[in-house]
Amino acid sequence: MHQDYKYGQLTHRIIGCSMEVHRVLGNGFQEVIYQRALGHELDIFNISFAREVDMPIYYKGVLVGTRRADFLVEDKRLVELKAIIKLEEVHLAQAINYLEAYNLEIGLLINFGASSLEFKRVLNPHFRRFQKGA
Repeated sequence: MHQDYKYGQLTHRIIGCSMEVHRVLGNGFQEVIYQRALGHELDIFNISFAREVDMPIYYKGVLVGTRRADFLVEDKRLVELKAIIKLEEVHLAQAINYLEAYNLEIGLLINFGASSLEFKRVLNPHFRRFQKGA
């Protein structure tokens, strides 16, 4: 993982915590177990986060529902967890959709279900920076 990427150091720390969780627990548990264990590991390293954050989903300015994000790390990084045999394109598309819906720039998709930890850095192609007075 390149440290030159935006939030590269934070990403490196999150992946390190995830690797430790996977090293200790291995694969085969439900996603919620990994979510709780990763929360504990992030606490150990003083990485601020919110877990299971309800985030609104809008369609043409109308609230159409909410989605619970697995983690919002340091108010700038979406972390979506999976506990499946193999990540597929649909999981990547889902993570991108969440980034777009929440207008977050960067996310991380982590899969604990494989024999080796899988992770993908995810970018929001439609990220909008809000300007003052806009």
